[in-house]
Amino acid sequence: MPSNKILEQKKQVVTDLTEKIKSAQSIVLADYRGLTVEQDTELRNALRKAGVEYRVVKNSLTSLAMKESGLELDDFLVGPTSMAISSTDAVAPAKVLSEFAKKFEKLELKVGVVEGKVIDLEGIKALAELPSREVLIAKVLGGFNAPISGFVNVLNGNMRGLVVALNAIAEQKANA
Repeated sequence: MPSNKILEQKKQVVTDLTEKIKSAQSIVLADYRGLTVEQDTELRNALRKAGVEYRVVKNSLTSLAMKESGLELDDFLVGPTSMAISSTDAVAPAKVLSEFAKKFEKLELKVGVVEGKVIDLEGIKALAELPSREVLIAKVLGGFNAPISGFVNVLNGNMRGLVVALNAIAEQKANA
C-alpha cells in the first residue's frame, strides 16, 4: 500500500492534468517507444517552440484525469503514452507530432482530442494538413478586403468615366 504522501502526489498530478485537459483546445496521444534521447529532445524542442506542452504521465493517472474530464480513452492508454497538449492552438500538436511521425517512424500517433471531441488517426492527419493560424487569419482578412477593394475600384471607375467625359466636353468646346 503506497504511503499517504505518494497518494497525495498522485491525486495532485490527476487534478493538474484534469485542469489541463479541460482547458485544452487539442490533445494528441502518441507512443514514443523506440525514440532515441536526441530524437525525443528534438521533438520536445519543436513542441515547446509551437507552444505545446509535452508530457509523459502514467496511463492509470492519465485515465483517471480523462474520465474526470468526461473522456473515455482507456483503449488507447496501452504501452508508453506521451501527451501533447495545447490550450491556445488546436492545430499545433497534430502538426508537430505528424511531422515527427513521418521523420521518425518509431513515433506512433494514437488518438487526438479537439475541443472535447475524440478524433482518430485520420482526423489527426487532416488537422495537421490545415494551414497555420496566421495563414487562415490572412485568408479571412483577404476575403474581407476583397469586397472593399472592389467597391473602391467601382467608385474609381465612375470617377475616371466622369473625368473622361468632362475632358471630352472641354476638348469639344476648345475646338468650337
